[in-house]
Amino acid sequence: MPENKTPFSGVKIGIAMCGSFCTFAKVFEQMIKLKSMGAELLPIMSYHASTLDTRFGTAEENIMTAENICGRGVINTIPLAEPIGPKKMLDLLIVAPCTGNTLAKLAGGITDTPVTMAVKSHLRGGRPVLIAAATNDALSGSAKNIGTLLNTKNIYFCPLKQDDYVNKPASMVADFKLLCDAANAALEGRQLQPVMM
Repeated sequence: MPENKTPFSGVKIGIAMCGSFCTFAKVFEQMIKLKSMGAELLPIMSYHASTLDTRFGTAEENIMTAENICGRGVINTIPLAEPIGPKKMLDLLIVAPCTGNTLAKLAGGITDTPVTMAVKSHLRGGRPVLIAAATNDALSGSAKNIGTLLNTKNIYFCPLKQDDYVNKPASMVADFKLLCDAANAALEGRQLQPVMM
């Protein structure tokens, strides 16, 4: 790597956030890390992520945090997300956190939110999408959708782990500490292993 270059120098990365609000703080940490490694970030939010107030912060606070980290306004409508692919706005699109609801929509080809439109638009150009899932039914209702997406060209997963196997045995969450490594692998066209820990 040439001097003054960082691992993601000049790489354009979209961060598409869905409504797993309890993981937002971890995602924001990784956004800061990606930015410090030279990535140019574009924040994208689902309707729920950009409009709902929760005990993990208000919608306004979350939008402001994302925009302050990225230095750009949040894309939170379908019309704003649609040009991502045709204009080749991104090298990599990361969906983090990706809820079970969004996993189902992506597996079923449903495009009715800014995030699903961003993914569809980005995939149109054959560019990589990295999914950092966070869902209580990863090992039950969402398992088939994860399987479908693992077998979909240009879609990769940040490694997953069970977050509370005693009280929530079907729940899995991406290991967000591995997001940068998984992003690098996706840009190289490979799945970071192991997928599940």
